[in-house]
Amino acid sequence: MAKALFRLALVALSICLARPMPARAWGDEGHEIVAAIARAYLTPTAKKRINALLKSDPDTLTQPKLAPAATWADRYREANIEGSRLATRQWHFADVELSNPDLHAACFGFPAIQQGIPASRGPAQDCVVNKILAFAAELENPATPLAEQIVALKFLLHFVGDLHQPLHLSDDHDRGGNDKRVSAEGFKAGTLHHFWDTEFVERLGANPTRVATALRRQISQTHIQAWSQGGPMEWAMETFALGRDHAYGKLPPANERGSYRLTDAYIDMAVHDVANQLSKAGVRLAVLLNRALGAAR
Repeated sequence: MAKALFRLALVALSICLARPMPARAWGDEGHEIVAAIARAYLTPTAKKRINALLKSDPDTLTQPKLAPAATWADRYREANIEGSRLATRQWHFADVELSNPDLHAACFGFPAIQQGIPASRGPAQDCVVNKILAFAAELENPATPLAEQIVALKFLLHFVGDLHQPLHLSDDHDRGGNDKRVSAEGFKAGTLHHFWDTEFVERLGANPTRVATALRRQISQTHIQAWSQGGPMEWAMETFALGRDHAYGKLPPANERGSYRLTDAYIDMAVHDVANQLSKAGVRLAVLLNRALGAAR
């Protein structure tokens, strides 16, 4: 009997380990890097109001500070609070297909939020672009209830990072690279999505604050001016193009098992792209936050 129960436990464990985990754009480190970069470009008014909102947040999923709060949307989804896993899962990405790059279709036609319904209770079939627009509008509106302002801020901190992960905006009928297996020398084999989420970010350094500081040193006023142009829709298609041309376009041919062995050149390209995308996301997050919270009320 004991042996039978042990075998059953092993089977259950193997099923759990084999079950794919939900994708996390950039992982915690990448989102903290984006937030740390953004902090450097916030106006004093925006920074003060952000600190006040986070300080008044009763939620304990993350610490009430800018960088940890940027990871909250993943924590909230995974905790499945009141069905948050299914309710918010699709908000983190937009599956713009390489074969038919239609952002409108990938965003389910950009569904409008019904009057009187907060964006945090919007339809499950929505995308990261539309949610950024909705949550930024809530933050900008002084009539938005305090509790919704806090939630809107935390979603916005996270989703602007998601918007700049190439495999959260491009798709080759493979769930944004989650169905493509890759390997490389010095790395543990995994999915293409995971490599862009985490492995390439970790090549920048182990400490998010130090990585953010190093990246900020390379951001010029010319960069800031260029990256501040446009809005979430334009930024989304820019990220899609990077996914199409680099994340997918530079992949070596698949081997006989259908997996991909990444070259050193691909890894160097990807790490450079990741550094650039995290930098852009930080600057653009500050642009949106300053616009929404930087003016006196």
